[in-house]
Amino acid sequence: MRDIEGFIREKADWILRSREKMKNAVPVAKKQYTDGEKFLFLGNEYELRIVKPQRPALKFDGAFTLGETAQKRGEAAFIRWYREQALQIMTERVNHYSTLHGFAPRQVKVNSAKTRWGSCTSTGRVNFTWRLVMAPLEVVDYVVLHELAHLKIKNHSPRFWKLVESLCPEFKRHRKWLREHGERLSL
Repeated sequence: MRDIEGFIREKADWILRSREKMKNAVPVAKKQYTDGEKFLFLGNEYELRIVKPQRPALKFDGAFTLGETAQKRGEAAFIRWYREQALQIMTERVNHYSTLHGFAPRQVKVNSAKTRWGSCTSTGRVNFTWRLVMAPLEVVDYVVLHELAHLKIKNHSPRFWKLVESLCPEFKRHRKWLREHGERLSL
């Protein structure tokens, strides 16, 4: 019981800030997949246009187009598209930074995590949620570098954060962006 009380005292400021943030949070409206609705990709908002049936059902060329017959499956179409983009972008960014900084990840995977932007396994696999491709590229890069840093340091010690800062000097700004805007990275 003493350990629990000590932990609560130690984390009291964080608990109060989190409770306040939850009270003030404005829920993000669930997407309806209607004409003119906006969707994020790499930090920018793009309009959705509903068009005649097309293959694939969802396309992107400076704007999103969704075939009218696929509107009811809009969420699945967007998730599939975001997953494809995430795997391509994350693999590209991981390879770039691995070459630049001498990391050797074994595999890049994309998942549907809702509470983690990324993770790194003890076997050297780096995982990222597909939702991350909605964020600006510099934020994506921060998460990539954060996970790659875990290949060398498996915890969040001061030594780890020093490594992250050496790789991404603006990491605090990017972490703040995720804290402030992360709930918008959803469908």
